Amino acid sequence: MKELTTYYTNKNILFKDIKQISPKELGSRRKIDIYAGTSTDLNFYAIFILESKSRFIRKNANDLMELCEKLSTFLDHNFKKKELLISSPLCSKAKEYLKQNDWSVRVDFM
Repeated sequence: MKELTTYYTNKNILFKDIKQISPKELGSRRKIDIYAGTSTDLNFYAIFILESKSRFIRKNANDLMELCEKLSTFLDHNFKKKELLISSPLCSKAKEYLKQNDWSVRVDFM
């Protein structure tokens, strides 16, 4: 979590509240880190951190959006900012699909 807050502090985004949610709570078996946070300017963030060796493709983007919907119902909140922090290669179609659905994709986290 310290790496995450340092990363966002360098981007001039400060969180007043951030908590980690396990994928098991959302009924998922994926290896993904999920955080829900509130910034000091009252933007609500859903942050998904994915580390894998294989390419992130369009099917994975659909799964990620479904997981975000489960997170919204679990916390009973709609998130203003949805972000994917990824270290694996990213398919251009998946990236474009996420951007069309108001996601921010950052590959400079790791």
